[in-house]
Formats: sequence, C-alpha cells, structure tokens
Amino acid sequence: MSEGSTYPYPLVVFDLDGTLVDSAGDIAEAVNRTLEELGQPRVPEALVVSWIGDGVGRLVQQAADHLGLDLDMAAVMPRFMVHYRDCLLRSPRLYPGVVEALAALRARDVPMAICTNKPEALVSPLLAHLGIDGFFAQIVGGDTLPQRKPSGEPLRHLARAFGWVPAQCLMVGDSLTDYRAAQDAGMPIALVRYGYTRGLDLDRAYAVGVVDDLRQLPGL
Repeated sequence: MSEGSTYPYPLVVFDLDGTLVDSAGDIAEAVNRTLEELGQPRVPEALVVSWIGDGVGRLVQQAADHLGLDLDMAAVMPRFMVHYRDCLLRSPRLYPGVVEALAALRARDVPMAICTNKPEALVSPLLAHLGIDGFFAQIVGGDTLPQRKPSGEPLRHLARAFGWVPAQCLMVGDSLTDYRAAQDAGMPIALVRYGYTRGLDLDRAYAVGVVDDLRQLPGL
C-alpha cells in the first residue's frame, strides 16, 4: 500500500465464485454432465449452488450423497474435471459493480489477491476471460496448499506473502466457508448478500460490512 492510500486495509483478498463471478450455471452443468455419464438424472442448479464452496471433490461427493450413490471418487473425479474444464467459460458473468470496485481499490494502490477453492489452474483462464486478471497480484486455489478454506491457512499464506499479518487485511466472501476461513485466520471479513451463502446467516455474522453491491466495498 502506498503512503498516499487512505484505505484501512493494506491487502484485500477476494473469494471468486459467488463473490466476483456468477458461475453457478457452469458448475451445475459440469455436475450434470458427470451424472448423465454415470446414467443418473440431472439435478437442479439451485441444489448444486448449495454444494459450491468446499472444493471440487466435496462438490461431487455431495451430488453422490444426494442420489445415494457409492462412487469410486478416484475414478469419477478425472471425468468430472473434463466436464468442469469444458464448462468453465460456458457462461460465467461478473456480478454488477465488480469491475468498478476493483478499479476503485487499484486507484487507491490497494493490492488484491484471490483465495478460492477452485483448482488453481482454472482460475487464471476464468479471470482472463472476464477481463479482470490484471487486478490480482496473487492467486491461491483449492489445491495450491495442503489446506484449503475453511482452513485459515490460505489467508495466512497470502498475508505473509505481502508482508502483513491477517488482522490487518480484509477478506471479501459470500459463504460460510469464507466466513470460517476468515475466523480461523483472524482476518476481518466483508460479506456480499448475492452469493452462495451455504447456511451463513448474513444478518448475524460478525463482519466489517455486508454489501449488496461490491461498489460499496471501497467505502468500508
């Protein structure tokens, strides 16, 4: 953070799916293509949304549990990942206000990073496709470290990489997974109302702010 910046956080770490990008339809399509390949019925997108956030392995396992399937995950996951890659750029969209919020933070010389449970190799192509790859100085995916969210270690790792302690930085997320990771790391969190909350009570969460639009974020 430059000497002239007035933003109270020297590093802002963003979740990806449900916070910056609405990718639910593409993730649901990857799940459903996998299920169809296994001779199983498709499931509603709204149901898949409730499974997003804990990584691809947990996503597929929850689909299997929902259908009462005893899957050989080691055999199924490579097939799922083919569909996941094929659907990655199918129809993702940025939420309203994302570009403006990122540009406002960059104008204030605030470094930004991504902390997601999406496999790291798929993050950069998605950011580039949406035209926001230039905003982020570092990316931590779900397979970058031995730990992933809701562990706080990915957030601690990013804070260390920029020379700060977690309590000085800000996490921005949408889900219970993000919230628990921030709590574990001791990092303040701002939450968005429009994402994949996965059981998080936004009105009772201990957050520095809950925003309806990311354009509110630079004002926190």
